[in-house]
Amino acid sequence: MKWAEGIDKLGLGLYFLLCIFAIANINSVDAELGKKQLVFFGLSVFVGIIIFFTRNKFFENMASIIYVGGVLLLIGLFPFGKEILGQKNWYKFGSFTMQPVEFAKIGTALMLANYVAGPDFNIKNKKSLWTALGIIAIPAVVVLAIPDVGSLLVFGAFFIALYREGLSGWLFGLGFLFAVVFLVSLAINPLYVVLAILIITGLLIFFNYYKISWNIISIASIVGSVLVLSGLAMASPKILEKLPKHQRERIEVLYKGERMFRDTSGYNLLYSKTAIGSGGLWGKGYKEGSVTQGKFVPEQQTDYIFCTVGEEWGFIGSATLIICYVLYIGRIYYLAEKQKSTFNRVFGYSFASILLLHFCINLGMVMGLFPTVGIPMPYFSYGGSSLLAFSMMTFIFFKLNYADRNSLV
Repeated sequence: MKWAEGIDKLGLGLYFLLCIFAIANINSVDAELGKKQLVFFGLSVFVGIIIFFTRNKFFENMASIIYVGGVLLLIGLFPFGKEILGQKNWYKFGSFTMQPVEFAKIGTALMLANYVAGPDFNIKNKKSLWTALGIIAIPAVVVLAIPDVGSLLVFGAFFIALYREGLSGWLFGLGFLFAVVFLVSLAINPLYVVLAILIITGLLIFFNYYKISWNIISIASIVGSVLVLSGLAMASPKILEKLPKHQRERIEVLYKGERMFRDTSGYNLLYSKTAIGSGGLWGKGYKEGSVTQGKFVPEQQTDYIFCTVGEEWGFIGSATLIICYVLYIGRIYYLAEKQKSTFNRVFGYSFASILLLHFCINLGMVMGLFPTVGIPMPYFSYGGSSLLAFSMMTFIFFKLNYADRNSLV
């Protein structure tokens, strides 16, 4: 059929595969929730069909309105939000709940893409760079104030999109370095970390002595970097102490093990790892998992849904799911790179990077490689607003790709 030319069948096929497998696993945890997720999926597909029939430039022209609407929804949580599981980041309308941060990500991706695609944007220009960072920072600051640390981490996805457009990689290196110093300083004596910083800095200066332009600015930069990193190392344990008890324990679980916190923050992780490990190579079979059927993992249908896969489908099923995600996210990056339109490319990179961070953080969380931060597995975790938001981003991107493929430009 001629009208179907330009539709990315592999990408959409993987989307439907992930959603259907997700519904099956949610149904295994709770049959009633499985039915609801099926309804959410039907609604998501219906919205997706509407998106496919929109004008080609609709989302580019409406980017600012969608962005402002998303930010206002976030701000509205402060007076009107409903607290669920200790976080006030939901709207509740009767039995229906909605998490606006998921839709704010769509608005931010569209707005950033719209700005970067503009004629005046130049990543090397400070004004352009700060404006782009401001687009990301406005909703991110509101999310931090809620607070929703998990969603805040996902806003880092937009830096990957900017990196593709020419943002210096030093920002990523600096962020990674700060994270490493902070986490290492929680595990060992901060004085040893400071000593390591001084030794590494000394070695770098020794081997690059003649390549360094020795002036006041370079000396100040070296000294300033050492002081900031050393200060962070010394302050890390004190920062940890100031965190709320549940957040502090979620970080400490990584160092001390989940068994020490089995009655509090380590409970979910302990049984999650038990479920995944008990699945063996082939799994126990659909609806045959003792941990899943025994309801040992609270809210298993949401953030910890992957442990259901590990228990019932085993290593083979888990590996297959991971491969599907890798192929799907890789496919979106590939298509984004091929776009003729800058707007399409930036949105595609933003979308793929949001999926990547959600997937990696959630997977690391259920296996004890990352603190529990309340990040859902894309398409897979139970939740109407999450599935609808991810599906909207999916259909927006494939609509943009469809228009790009059929463009005569």
